[in-house]
Formats: sequence, C-alpha cells, structure tokens
Amino acid sequence: MAENRHQAAGLTDEQVLDMYYTMLLARKIDERMWLLNRAGKIPFVISCQGQEAAQVGAAFAFNRETDYACPYYRDMGVVLAFGMTAKDMMLSAFAKAEDPNSGGRQMPGHFGSRKHNILTGSSPVTTQVPHAVGLALAGRMDGKNPVVFTSFGEGSSNQGDFHEGANFAGVHKLPVIFFCENNKYAISVPITKQLACKSVADRAQGYGFPGVSIDGNDPIEVYKATKEAVDRGRRGEGPTLIEAVTYRLVPHSSDDDDRSYRSREEVEEAKKKDPILRFSVYLREVGLLTEEKEKELNEQAAREVDEATEYAENAPYPEPESALNHVYAEQEGVE
Repeated sequence: MAENRHQAAGLTDEQVLDMYYTMLLARKIDERMWLLNRAGKIPFVISCQGQEAAQVGAAFAFNRETDYACPYYRDMGVVLAFGMTAKDMMLSAFAKAEDPNSGGRQMPGHFGSRKHNILTGSSPVTTQVPHAVGLALAGRMDGKNPVVFTSFGEGSSNQGDFHEGANFAGVHKLPVIFFCENNKYAISVPITKQLACKSVADRAQGYGFPGVSIDGNDPIEVYKATKEAVDRGRRGEGPTLIEAVTYRLVPHSSDDDDRSYRSREEVEEAKKKDPILRFSVYLREVGLLTEEKEKELNEQAAREVDEATEYAENAPYPEPESALNHVYAEQEGVE
C-alpha cells in the first residue's frame, strides 16, 4: 500500500473522499454547462476544469462556519466546498429568479452567499482582493478575527488591486490568504509575458510576509500549505501568498478559441496531469477508492447534476420589472 500522505497532513479518510467528491462534482457541473452552452440554453461558461485540486484543497483548510471566502470567477470548487450546491450553480447559469448569487442579474461565475460566508464578486478582475483585506480588518475590529481566503489568477497578480491589498495586509498583519491559481495564461497571454520574476510567490517578499509555490494539481499538498497559512494567520502572524501552479484544461471561456495561442500538444500533455485522475490514483493506492466506491460517487455526482439541471431549466425567470430593484433607494410614501 502507498504512503498515506493525507493522514500525515492531518486529513481523515472521510475528508479526502469528501474532497474527491467535491472535485468530481465541480467537474461534472462544468462539463454539463459546456453542453448546455453549445446547445444554446445558457449564455456563458467560465471553467474550473484543471483547477479543482487547488480550489478544493485550499477550501478544506478553513473553518467554513466562521472564515470567509472572496473567490474569483473560476472557483466553483471553492464555493461548493463552502456549502453551495449544484442547484445553485445551475440556477446561476440559467439566470433564474432563484439564483442565490444575484437573482439572475450576474453572469455565471460571480459567486456570492451571505449564508455561506462568500463575498459577492464583481466583473472587474482582482477587486475581490482589497475587499478581502477590508473584511479581515473589519473582523479584527469587531473581535471575531476570521481568516479570509481570496483567490485570483496569475494575470490578476499584475493588477494594482493585488499590490495595494497585499501591502495593506502586510503592514497590518491581517489574516488573509492570498491564493493565486497560476494556470499559465491570462486569457491568451502566457506567463512568460506577464512576470519578470521567477514566480508569483516571489512577490510576497516585497510586502513582508511569506510566499510559497506549490503543486496545484495535488489537493493534499495544497491543503497542507493552506492549513499552515491559516494557522499562522489565526495566531496573528499575518498574511501568506500561496501560488498553486496548475493548468486550465479548456479555453478561457465559452467565447474563447484557445487554438490561436496554445498548441493541442501542450493541452494534451497537461491532461495527463488532470488533478481528478491523479487524486483517484492516490485514493486507490491507499485503499480508499475501490472500483465499486468510484462508480457510486460518479453515479451520485451525475444524479446531482441531472436533478440540478432539470430544476434550474424549469425554474421561473425573474420578472422583468425586478431589473429595477436594488438600483435606487426606495422610500415609502413618496410619490
């Protein structure tokens, strides 16, 4: 039997199987969304495929009852781990009235849930980073001291929002985990044309806190590094920048043709390191994922996605006049 790496990292057998299922569910939801988009039923997909290990491994390191997540648009694995459901994802994709993120107002991938401690995201990239820092400061001021997770792509680490947020968090030693999902491309721009330094993690030094670069295709390694950072933040020792090196297995979005900027050979080579396949191999090696168990989890995820799709497709759209809600303040008794 292979070395039991998950127990050494502080994870139980039940937790790693839950990790695997969350990764699998995210992939199956994502794949269904691509089919729905190509069938003309939903307008847009921005994919998490290839980045599930980074997302789920990181999310499991937090106290999801008291900590907060400020995710970016690919983070389906994060928000599922924090408590959102396949039905929530599909209601958002179909822009239905019951969409818990925005009531059908936002594009898919703009997650938000007060109930699950997920801060609402907006379309300009990297705006979630200073928001996360502000949330950590507010948490300190009211004495609750949550650790705050915020994620972004390596392209976003070039934005002013990242640098301002990192500087402020470093100065005030705020418990923020800056989590960069380095998938090698900022839409079509390769990392070689984005960064002059060796890695995104190198940037932490300028702000006075640790930066680590890890294998983002290994959920156990991601969990271990993130848990260490969370514990450090909880002790009052300040933020950490984690660079999870991974790969985006599909185009940037359903409106993108990635054949214009990366070869099919490169993508096929990356698929050999698919984090879900890799994790399933590990779980089989340690005796947790039998053939029967794997079949059961796949069928469960497929059923969950089918039910979510059917429910969301048949759910009502928002009333047209509701587009005017939450735009201006409303006063009773004023004509």
